[in-house]
Amino acid sequence: MSRPDDEEPAAKVAGAGEWATTRAQPRVLPPIEELPTNEERARSLRKARVRRWYLMQLPYFFVLGVVALAVVLVLVDRWRRGAFVFGGALALGAVLRAVLPTSRAGLLQVRGRVFDVSALTALATVVLWMAFTIDPLGTR
Repeated sequence: MSRPDDEEPAAKVAGAGEWATTRAQPRVLPPIEELPTNEERARSLRKARVRRWYLMQLPYFFVLGVVALAVVLVLVDRWRRGAFVFGGALALGAVLRAVLPTSRAGLLQVRGRVFDVSALTALATVVLWMAFTIDPLGTR
């Protein structure tokens, strides 16, 4: 004797007026020659790690770019503006270190967050104070 529970379950296909069974279709694996080798997997993982490292260092590279701009200003005899930009780079580093999580701070992370932010803020304050108070001596 057959009971209604023994029959295959059926479900209505969304958007269509046909009935289909809910039984899963067998999974077809690709041929073995199409699967990646261990060396290819290792190479792709290595590339992903390098890409992730560079992405994690973006805040540091940004601060380093601002410091490079300050060096260029100093080299073209705009030392006071260069000092302002350098102090701004230190302040930017302090803000980024304070805001970013430790896992994303990259090379801005030297010690603990409090120490790093305090040190960068103190250095930025000193450099900006010097740039404001020193007489320009005829330079702009």
